[in-house]
Amino acid sequence: MPKIKFRTDQLIHADCLQALHTLPEASVDLAIFSPPYDAIRDYKKNWRFDFHSLGVELYRVLKDGGVCCLVIGDGTKKFAKSLTTARLTVDWCDEIGWKLFENVIYRRDGNPGAWWTQRFRVDHEYILIFFKGSRPKTFDKSPLMIPSKHAGKTYAGTDRLTNGGFKKIEPKQVNPLKCRGTVWNYSTSNSEGNRLKLKHPATFPDKLAEDLILCFSKSGDVVLDPMCGSGTTCVMAMQTDRLYVGIDVSAEYCGIARRRLSLAKRNK
Repeated sequence: MPKIKFRTDQLIHADCLQALHTLPEASVDLAIFSPPYDAIRDYKKNWRFDFHSLGVELYRVLKDGGVCCLVIGDGTKKFAKSLTTARLTVDWCDEIGWKLFENVIYRRDGNPGAWWTQRFRVDHEYILIFFKGSRPKTFDKSPLMIPSKHAGKTYAGTDRLTNGGFKKIEPKQVNPLKCRGTVWNYSTSNSEGNRLKLKHPATFPDKLAEDLILCFSKSGDVVLDPMCGSGTTCVMAMQTDRLYVGIDVSAEYCGIARRRLSLAKRNK
């Protein structure tokens, strides 16, 4: 493929591995994407998920301290889970050099479905959060805080220590806000009312992308989505004053993403 000139605020129609190979080393602050895993969706049959090669290229283009977030799950065949998330995590950490910051549960509200099968209904995916280097260079969880159930009450008692002992807690008032922890609840994209976005067969909520962007990047940072689909990551990067680069192998999906970006720019 022809050499792609690196510039921000662009969508690239290309295979992500080929396009990433043309990007400069250490040019990206944050990557957010959802890969096509376990053949759960039909993406026009023009994709192939080589997670090792993708991890190598992303590691190269991320800056030291940069963060990479994958929204991913495991398919099921003959009642057994694929373990794609586990295989990817071990490969990226042991073979490439990534470090796992956290495995967040993305709990999605939606159709109760799957009641007729002999297995549990799957109502979650994972957000695998990796970083490069000794620590994430940006981490601001203030936008992720949620109301405390017992705000204003006085808390006292004991805390259990890791060695099995106890530590007395001096009485203190419970803060109005608390860290949301590692289970993040979102309504599905269907509830957003964005028909253009839903022309893509597999999307994640705008708010999910926004939360990751606000937590792991700063204004002016470069946010990359190597499989940008309907353009959610790019749209939310633009709306939060970040720069974006989106890549997708499908001309149709690039068209959807461009239209979304144009509409968002008009309404900004």
